[in-house]
Amino acid sequence: MLCISIQAGHSSISMNLRSTTTPVPTLLLICVLLMTGAACEKRFPSVQDLPVQPELPDPFSMLDGTLIKTKDDWINKRRPELKLLFQHYVYGYLPPSPPFNFVEPHIDTTAFDGMATYKEVILNLELPGDQTHVMNIAVFIPNERSEAAPVFVALNACGNHTLVSYEGVSVIEYPWQAPNCTKKYTDRGSRADIWSIENLIRRGYALATVCVADLDPDRHDWSDGIHAKYPYAPAGEDSEWGTLAAWAWGLHRVVDYLETDHDIDQDRICVTGWSRRGKAALFAAAMDERIDLVMPHQSGTGGMALSRMEPEESVARINRSFPHWFNDNFTRFDNAVNRLPVDQHLLIALVAPRFLLDGAGIQDTWASPHLALQAMKAASPVYELLGAPGIVGQGYVRDIIGDVKMGRLLQLQRDTGHILNIDYWNAMMDFADRQFQELLKSE
Repeated sequence: MLCISIQAGHSSISMNLRSTTTPVPTLLLICVLLMTGAACEKRFPSVQDLPVQPELPDPFSMLDGTLIKTKDDWINKRRPELKLLFQHYVYGYLPPSPPFNFVEPHIDTTAFDGMATYKEVILNLELPGDQTHVMNIAVFIPNERSEAAPVFVALNACGNHTLVSYEGVSVIEYPWQAPNCTKKYTDRGSRADIWSIENLIRRGYALATVCVADLDPDRHDWSDGIHAKYPYAPAGEDSEWGTLAAWAWGLHRVVDYLETDHDIDQDRICVTGWSRRGKAALFAAAMDERIDLVMPHQSGTGGMALSRMEPEESVARINRSFPHWFNDNFTRFDNAVNRLPVDQHLLIALVAPRFLLDGAGIQDTWASPHLALQAMKAASPVYELLGAPGIVGQGYVRDIIGDVKMGRLLQLQRDTGHILNIDYWNAMMDFADRQFQELLKSE
C-alpha cells in the first residue's frame, strides 16, 4: 500500500485555479476536477472576507454552506474542495507530476550480511523549460520474503548515508546542510539509532528514503532547490508553494519510482516522517490516494495538531520561525486563526478511509499531542461516513500497540520527549501488521 503521493490529474487541476474572493461553488469544483479546461472565474475569499469560526470547521459543510450527507458527495464534492482549500490557504499548490526516468547505478543483494538488497536510485525529473531535477533515493528491501515487500517511505534530514553504517550508500555533499547536521551527523551511520533499518528488514519491511536537501533546503530562500527550477503557482496566484509542499511533492515522486519496482507491494506502501518531515508526510498522504497508511510522528502545528485551540506553537509563532514552510496566504492567519476555513482535522479526514497512526511523546508538549488526538476525533465521523471505523474507544494506546481493539485512527503515546527510536518503529510496524491483516480478512 502507498502512504503518500499526488495524482497527476489532481496536480494538473491546480494549474487552472485562480486565487479567489468568493466561495467556489460545488459545480465549479466538479468542472475543474473533471479537467474540462474551463477557466476559474470564481475566486476563494480573501482572508478578511472569511467568516470567523472559533469552533472547528464542519467536515460536512462545504465552503458555500452546502451540507454533505453521502459517501458520494464526500468523494466527489467535499474531498476535492478540501484539497484545494489546503493548497490555497496553507501549503501552496502542488505542481503536476512530471515525466521521469531513472538509473540504478548500484545494486547490492548482500547488504546487511545478506539480509537485504540495497538499490541506489538516481531519479531524473523532467521539468518545464527543458530543465531537470535529480533525486537520490536509497531503497533497502528484505531478502527473506515470499512476496513483494511492504515499504516505508520517508524523508531524512542529513543524507542517506547517515542512516546506516553500511558502506554501499554513496555520500552526497550538498551545498546546504540542516543546522542539526553537524559533523557528527554527516558521518556515515551517525543517525542509525533513529532509523533502525536492520530492524525494519528483520520485520519484513522495506525502506525508501531521500534527503530533504535533494528537494528544497530548509531555509527561507526560494532561489535554491526545486523552487529555483519550478517556482510553481497556478495562473492568478501570488503565493508560491512552501517547503513542506515541496517535500510532500518529492515524496510523491518516490512513490512514482516505487510503482515501477516489482519487489515492492503496491498495496502496502506507508509514509512516515518525524517532526517537520511528519508535517510533509501527512500533507502528502492527504493529497494522494495511492497512499494507504501514514504515520506522522510528533508533527505538531501544521501537522497533526489543531491550529485552533491554542497549540503550544501557534500559527503566528511557526510562521515567524519558519516562514518558508507554508505559502504566503497562511501568514495572513497569524492574528486571524479563527478565520481559517480548514483545520488539521480536515487534513486527517482527507486520509479517510485509510490508516493513520500518530506517534506522540507525552513530554513533547511543543508538538501538542492532545490537540492531535482532538483532531483525530474530529475527523472520525468522516471515516464512519465512508464505512470504516475511525476512532475506537479512547483513540490512543500507551507504549505498545498490543491487542487493543482499534479503528483506523490511533495515537501511540510514549513517555518520551521529541524523539524517534526503535521502540516507536516497532510500534509503527505492529500497527501496520495488524491493519493490513484486518484489511485482508475483510476483502
